[in-house]
Amino acid sequence: MSVFILTPETVWNPKALETGSVPRKVLHRIAFLPRGGGAAMVARVIFENEPLRYFIALSPFVAAMFIWRDLALPISQAPVAMIIVIGFFEMKVLRLSPDKRAKLISEDDAARVLDTLNYRARRVLTRIAAHRDQTRGDLMLVVEQSELAHVTPLTLVSVQTSEGKPRILSLDPAERDLIAEHLFDATFTAGDLHRANLRDDTFLRAVTFDTRGVSGHARLAALLDAPAPEEAPA
Repeated sequence: MSVFILTPETVWNPKALETGSVPRKVLHRIAFLPRGGGAAMVARVIFENEPLRYFIALSPFVAAMFIWRDLALPISQAPVAMIIVIGFFEMKVLRLSPDKRAKLISEDDAARVLDTLNYRARRVLTRIAAHRDQTRGDLMLVVEQSELAHVTPLTLVSVQTSEGKPRILSLDPAERDLIAEHLFDATFTAGDLHRANLRDDTFLRAVTFDTRGVSGHARLAALLDAPAPEEAPA
């Protein structure tokens, strides 16, 4: 599963993440360049680009023009056929019909998946708020997934806020580790969420947490987990 924690620190073009409202939808709205995740993540993000997918769908026409050069002009002037191929590729190859989406997961199981997401998101946000010693304002964990069904699911996870200026928050390595370790695991995967999202035809989930609800126990645990300050050299 391709899970990418989206922050200004994990993209090459952080200005692209600027927003005037939250939750911020990213896929098909802005082009971002991931830092980290390897070539597979970069390729998966690029594949969300519709013009590139159209080129893939039309590649048989391009190949045919090279093979049968005398037919290159008629082939290039067949827009209806090209539109049909693109439509078939997008709607039948990459996506599922409503009937097939409904069979991926039962309604009750989908509800349980969303309950698990809400529980884990609130737990992650509690730890992030405690880590920041934040006592006021809301934090929002936003999980956005690709609507494409027959490729590796792409999952973007970010922490956003409407406090002050609406924005996608910067996350330090410890906070990114909290998300990576506690949001998904072997018992609750991004694939589970993707099936529920496909069933509902909803691909942006946001869980809001009031940081005033962080317990003293959580703040103490965050304090104990914090790295000890380095001693100044004598």
